[in-house]
Amino acid sequence: MTDLYDILANPAFWVAVLRIATPLILGTLGVLLCERAGVLNLGIEGIMVAGAFTGWLAVYAGAPLWAGVAVAAGCGLLFGLLHAWLTVGLALSQHVAGLGITLLATSLSYYGYRVSFPKVNTPPTIQPFQPMEQLDIPVLQAQTPLTLLALLLVPLVAWVLYRTPVGLALRMVGENPQAAESQGASVLALRTGAIAAGSALMGVAGAFLTLSAFNSFYFNMVNGRGWICVALVVFASWRPGKALLGALLFAFFDALQLRLQQAGDALLPYQVYLMLPYLLSILALVLVARRAAYPKALMKPYRKGER
Repeated sequence: MTDLYDILANPAFWVAVLRIATPLILGTLGVLLCERAGVLNLGIEGIMVAGAFTGWLAVYAGAPLWAGVAVAAGCGLLFGLLHAWLTVGLALSQHVAGLGITLLATSLSYYGYRVSFPKVNTPPTIQPFQPMEQLDIPVLQAQTPLTLLALLLVPLVAWVLYRTPVGLALRMVGENPQAAESQGASVLALRTGAIAAGSALMGVAGAFLTLSAFNSFYFNMVNGRGWICVALVVFASWRPGKALLGALLFAFFDALQLRLQQAGDALLPYQVYLMLPYLLSILALVLVARRAAYPKALMKPYRKGER
């Protein structure tokens, strides 16, 4: 109990929580935009890998850090457009298309890395984003600008969804595309735009890992974060504010298990601590998801003119 109190009382612990939560916040917002429009995007895992690689490679080639972020966002957007063409334009299975995007993006990234660095055993490094020490908020002083960007995007996405005509149309497309079409809205354009924007955020989520959390790219660095984001959207009931809370909750459990392992006097095998954030997140998901009001048209292909 003393160790737990010491962990929670240490400011460094909460700094780690926010750092771990950052890619989850960005990825969850991306998934939320797609699903609010009625499209499940299981390509997030691969898009995050592609964003991590392309953003890092651009910076390694000499581009500024923010240009690397833009490259990662653009890469995510391109994969999002491909996903939109398959699922919205051709009305193919969203599950199969998403998994195909993940496999394609991941494979292309790993292939690109091998081609770019054929004789390198240790991943090359870059100079990543530096902490924002000039800020007056202690927990943010140790964070990088991408964390601040993620936090600012939460109210921005909420404002767009609930306070703008575009957000109203997008939510209508996710609930009743026939009604949206009858009001003159383009289901194709709205869903494509939502997938493209959401996938761009997924690319930035991946870029955080190589341009902020670490300073190089290596295989399996995304490590299932994309799938966690998909689950967090359900936990959040498709609301940006609750998505932030869900990302922080998972990050809290993850940071806690790392600190418990480092305590050194743990009686349980380390595998138990590794499972802790996932087990507790599943429990929270089960408790919340039963009451979640999901978009009614989610995962339902739409063909113009059909009733």
